Amino acid sequence: MPDLLTHALVMYSVVTVASWRYERLTPSFVTVAMMGAMIPDLTKIRLVLPSYRVESVLGVPFDWFALHTAGGSAIAVLIGTVLVPREYRTRVLSLLALGAASHLLLDALLVNPSGHSYAILWPLTQYHPPTPGFYLSTDRWPAIVTGTIAGAVWARTRRLRSSRDP
Repeated sequence: MPDLLTHALVMYSVVTVASWRYERLTPSFVTVAMMGAMIPDLTKIRLVLPSYRVESVLGVPFDWFALHTAGGSAIAVLIGTVLVPREYRTRVLSLLALGAASHLLLDALLVNPSGHSYAILWPLTQYHPPTPGFYLSTDRWPAIVTGTIAGAVWARTRRLRSSRDP
């Protein structure tokens, strides 16, 4: 799954670079941001538990794809936020939301035959924004590029930490 790896590596790089300036962004919070980047892909649960089965149990229309939109991701972010101690909630909310937003933004750049993305901002709007079509979710090159960047960020972070320690 090069797509999921790419999302995690992007957030690792972004939040780790931010941690160079903000000491409150410890490695644990970098991980929180990376988990936030994976929230929209919770839709993959449909591979194990199809939407029609949930729909038959609940008796109402249901589709896992809602998690892959701004509205569904926002609900998942809020659920994740209330699961942590109160003193960390603001940071966790911000980092989970940043991760989920970055995922949706990167997915808006995917190649789509129609030239338009899916309704990313659902339930606010059904608008399907145009997509520049930079890459496919199965392409490996985005994971290689982000992996290289993440490796450079990791090396720089190690050098910074070793220069601070006596």
